[in-house]
Amino acid sequence: MVSFDHRDPGTDESIWAAALAARDLVTLDLDVDRVIVVAAHPDDESLGAAGLLASATARGIRVEIVIVTDGEGSHPDSPTHSPATLALVRRREVAVAVEAVGVAGVPRFLDLPDGGTDAHRDDIAAALHEVLDRAGDDRVLVLSSWRGDGHRDHRVVGEIVEEVCAQRGVRSRAFPIWLWHWGSPDDVPWARAERLALDDAARDAKARALRAHESQLSALSAAPGDEPMIHARMHAHFTRDEEVFFAPEPAAASVGPEYFDGMYARHDDPWGFDSRWYEQRKRAVLLAALPRRRYRAVFEAGCSTGALTGELADRGDRVLAVDLSPAALERAARRLEGRANVELRVASLPADWPDGVFDLVVLSEVAYYWNDADLAAGLTAAASALEPQGHLVACHWRHPVAEYPRSGDSVHAALAAVPTLVRLVRHEEDDFVLEVYGRSGARSVAVEAGLVP
Repeated sequence: MVSFDHRDPGTDESIWAAALAARDLVTLDLDVDRVIVVAAHPDDESLGAAGLLASATARGIRVEIVIVTDGEGSHPDSPTHSPATLALVRRREVAVAVEAVGVAGVPRFLDLPDGGTDAHRDDIAAALHEVLDRAGDDRVLVLSSWRGDGHRDHRVVGEIVEEVCAQRGVRSRAFPIWLWHWGSPDDVPWARAERLALDDAARDAKARALRAHESQLSALSAAPGDEPMIHARMHAHFTRDEEVFFAPEPAAASVGPEYFDGMYARHDDPWGFDSRWYEQRKRAVLLAALPRRRYRAVFEAGCSTGALTGELADRGDRVLAVDLSPAALERAARRLEGRANVELRVASLPADWPDGVFDLVVLSEVAYYWNDADLAAGLTAAASALEPQGHLVACHWRHPVAEYPRSGDSVHAALAAVPTLVRLVRHEEDDFVLEVYGRSGARSVAVEAGLVP
């Protein structure tokens, strides 16, 4: 995450003008039926894409706008405006702004906390899924803030939009805002950059939209804490005759066997499954979260050295555990020697997903190794492998790892979107998230035990 202060002078627009003039960027394709904008804050849609929205509405393209937060945290030290007052002001401003670019109707406000979007990923994803469901067979372009913009809310919203659109095969583009302030041309992913030229009508409409956000462009009062959020040098970046958008990064490859072979060659216990209290406690939390005392058939994806496998075998009549690394399975076999109810098998998931059904499927610290296509296939296979009353437990590390194509949070966001599953348990810590799902109609522990109707 980039650290910057909105009060800094920032990068002069002349530097950006020269950099843009020197590059022959691809033209953004606006041949669509519908544009959907998911903005982290009121004014993001105007700063980043008001020209595109004006161009789209002029062509008769339908536009829908989702505003994730009310932007009530824009002036945390204001002596004259409370967060609640700012929220009301900013909602009114964005309504005027979108009207200025020709958008019919008012935006949808999710009313999530400014600065706290990371805790509401499921809500944001669900809102986008709902809008996309309504779009039906329309050709859709989804716009959002850029995940590399240096602002937490922009990153979260950008990540969610990319993930949901990748799952559904929908085209998405991201618009930078704060990059123009803190960055330099070296910070731009030029290979993925696209431009949209704005005619005079679109530029005029964008100017009107920007003026609507008076609380951000002008001082709320003369008192300290009420200074403008977007000063004149920053504002200059949004008066260009073009707007710039970034295509998503190319799909990452799933982590392959060579990565794991190297880890096991260098370390006896690569992730500290046996030596770290963190890992021991996490396994205990996972086992405690299982809704049933005992299971008939358990499938564990990515069992590694078998630390969890042995404990699952204490709760299951039969356990099938697979891993793509023969070195890992050799260590698991030594650990589990004599456990007749455990079968170990080499398999590269999701391609080698086993036949059969299970009443417990375990995805523990495995799905963030999968790229978009493999994640979609793996979650589909996991859901399909569940017996009607079966459970799927997923547990993943939440901190970023450079070698992994995705975060643990993105895994669980995708899991929440599987239509055939319902969530029974969610346990979230700063370090990991653990969830248990069942098929539609799954019952809680108390209901299964007859404690409640």
